[in-house]
Amino acid sequence: MRKFIIDTDTASDDAVALIMAHRWVDVHVEAVTIVNGNVSVEQGVKNALYTLEVCDASTPVYIGCAKPILRECSYADWFHGDDGMGNMYYPDPNSKPQSAHAIDAIIDTIKTYPGEITLVTLGPLTNIATALLRAPEIARNVQRCVIMGGAANTVGNVTPAAEYNIWVDPEAAKIVFHSGMPCEMVGWELSRHDAELTPAEIEKITNFGTKTARLAMECNRTALDSCMKIQAASGLMLPDPLAMTVALDPDIVTRQGKYFVDVEITSELTRGATVVDELGVLHKTPNMTVVWSIDIPRWKENLYHCLRSEK
Repeated sequence: MRKFIIDTDTASDDAVALIMAHRWVDVHVEAVTIVNGNVSVEQGVKNALYTLEVCDASTPVYIGCAKPILRECSYADWFHGDDGMGNMYYPDPNSKPQSAHAIDAIIDTIKTYPGEITLVTLGPLTNIATALLRAPEIARNVQRCVIMGGAANTVGNVTPAAEYNIWVDPEAAKIVFHSGMPCEMVGWELSRHDAELTPAEIEKITNFGTKTARLAMECNRTALDSCMKIQAASGLMLPDPLAMTVALDPDIVTRQGKYFVDVEITSELTRGATVVDELGVLHKTPNMTVVWSIDIPRWKENLYHCLRSEK
């Protein structure tokens, strides 16, 4: 079994990514760690625990950093709804988070399984950066770090230059990007255009009739509306589940490469921009694997497979 840690600011698309990881046959999720981002950490914990209960999973959930390293909180209720789950206001989960802090859980789990952990980040990188500052040696003990974040030399989704997760805590992203951890950047742009779920595909998933399929489409109703009204999409973009499928099924990637990537932290105009030196003009050592394209039909089949499965 492959061992995963999932770091998430659990809102609607994060919930779908959590479902996918818990339905993948050869993956065991060692921990789910919650970071401030789409919602407060308290709401993120509630959303994660509720999603795991729908999955019939007992994965331990840990509360992490409540704010970015230097910046103020910038929630995405405008996109995901006030509760982060499409304003569905699901009932409080029966389970509780662990008493240990997420930072300790991340460090301890990586050290317990050196070279075995796939770290999947679905939110701002505050928890991961803080863990690296406390224990920089963990960078070399992670097998893969798949980051849903950034925009590879293309338009952002929260400013013209930046993707939300990186923009929220650009200082944290810069720490992670330059840590030596084997990072893979799965930018938000990969979830656009043909990768979007069309109305017919949303209906198809709903008709699976499973409780996970129902949750996945219900909690993304506000996100779907936001995608179409704010981001000129023709369907539902699911950046977190798409990043998760890269972690689960690496062969889905059709084009990637190693590049030097930096994060803008000083300019307000381009705060959080992920600058990929695609042509190598800076002559700096590559620090990031950048995913440029994926097999889109395979991405959707992976999603269907996970949401069809009851267990």
